[in-house]
Amino acid sequence: MKHFKLPVHASILTGLVFLAAMSRFIPHPPNFTPLGAIALFGAAFFQRRALAFAVPFAALWISDLVLNNLIYAKAFPQFYDGFVWYNSLAVYVGFLLIVVLGISALKSVTPLRLGAVSAGASLVFFLATNFGSWLIDPLYPKNIGGLSAAYLAGIPFFWNTLMGDLFYCAILFGSYGLISKFAPGLALRKA
Repeated sequence: MKHFKLPVHASILTGLVFLAAMSRFIPHPPNFTPLGAIALFGAAFFQRRALAFAVPFAALWISDLVLNNLIYAKAFPQFYDGFVWYNSLAVYVGFLLIVVLGISALKSVTPLRLGAVSAGASLVFFLATNFGSWLIDPLYPKNIGGLSAAYLAGIPFFWNTLMGDLFYCAILFGSYGLISKFAPGLALRKA
């Protein structure tokens, strides 16, 4: 049986993605997370499209498993009944759309472009997750008024998402830039 082995530079990228995902376990304001940055980082640097999707999604899913089943289930037992395999489908759809955005918009990475795409990723996530909330939450009537109410309710969380995406993009892309500068053999090639 052949073993799949990532090249060193792909291992560095994967390590950075999973390290960022672990920051979800640190107390933080609601929605101030590395999700958008993880999706954009994978999209920008994994040349193999399968890895651009698989690595960020694996980091999201594994961190969701830990959060939902070990942390949130203990903190909020009234909301958890059994093992939770995944978070809201809308979160994963939003995440998928951010990876696609990153693949198309980050063929070259500049600070200005990264900031703009990061803000766009925050908006995509906001639109996808609040639309999902409107679809499944009985609190919102299934009409334009209900959809508007869902989006209005999400506005305070949007600002944290935006700040989190910008912050974690700076950390992830900056870290990779430092690795490229001080250990170019590990990072210069796309994985």
